[in-house]
Amino acid sequence: MPERAPLHGDIADGPERGSAYWTLAADGVRIRVGVWDTGGRGLVLILPGRTEYVEKYGPAAARFAEDGYSTAVIDWRGQGLADRLTGNPLVGHVRMFGDYQKDLTAAFGLLKEVGAAGGGTADPPVHLVAHSMGGAIGLAGLIRGVDVASVVFSAPMWGILLSPALRLTERILGTAARTLGRDEGFAPGRDKDKAYPEAVQFPENLLTGHEPTYLWMRKQLDAHPELKVAGPSWRWVAEALGECRYLAGIPPPNVPCLTILGMDEAIVDPDPVRAIMKRWPEGELLEFSGCGHEPMMESPAIRGRVFEEMLDHFGRHRPH
Repeated sequence: MPERAPLHGDIADGPERGSAYWTLAADGVRIRVGVWDTGGRGLVLILPGRTEYVEKYGPAAARFAEDGYSTAVIDWRGQGLADRLTGNPLVGHVRMFGDYQKDLTAAFGLLKEVGAAGGGTADPPVHLVAHSMGGAIGLAGLIRGVDVASVVFSAPMWGILLSPALRLTERILGTAARTLGRDEGFAPGRDKDKAYPEAVQFPENLLTGHEPTYLWMRKQLDAHPELKVAGPSWRWVAEALGECRYLAGIPPPNVPCLTILGMDEAIVDPDPVRAIMKRWPEGELLEFSGCGHEPMMESPAIRGRVFEEMLDHFGRHRPH
């Protein structure tokens, strides 16, 4: 049995039957996988965005449990309680964007070992829910053959909103930082010692229009500051932009897909999302008015509609 890892139930607001486990990626990086084994209809595997962590998806797990689904969530390398990759644990960093695929492979292996994942055509079916950066990792995983019954993308990071001037600056200075051995340092534009919910007051935030949820995110980090990640490194920005260019040129896989995008999205670039979804063989794009970057953490009215659409999508794509 894999070694148990901490799961902070005091802040997760998830189902009671939750566990977490450590597992090693192929290159020896230790990641954490949280599991709420709450139903037999299938497993929802959540691929979080940059800076996120298992406990942030406790309410989502509770909602999936209402419809008979178990939920698992990955702490990617460099965030949550997974191994941090630089001397400063607040830097959001990755050496190569493809390294996240090692984490995804390790998570699937662990879930099979603990009996939570049967694969895309076995009982229980596995459905991916991939948010923001997790959307880039999830799409790359599907392209390389990860076997799931269906996928839902939430504000997928298939492009990043940067001004042309800042994009050029990032490319030039990022190359210089790498040449000088400084690519693990913070890229410009974000607080160096604060996570987003700490650094940005609610009226200015780009994540959600629901203030209680935004304050809940901040309270989670106040209670467990070891979960914090601040701005990205030069290397992360360069790798992320390169991954977005790669994904834009690859034909989408033949996997049933629902993508949810907020009309107030201002973090990821909506244009590549719309372009990729136009080419998706079994794809549907839903855009929600009054919704920011976090559709699953919006107002109760929007959040309710989002989960209804996701659960309907899972139900229509159960293996026979």
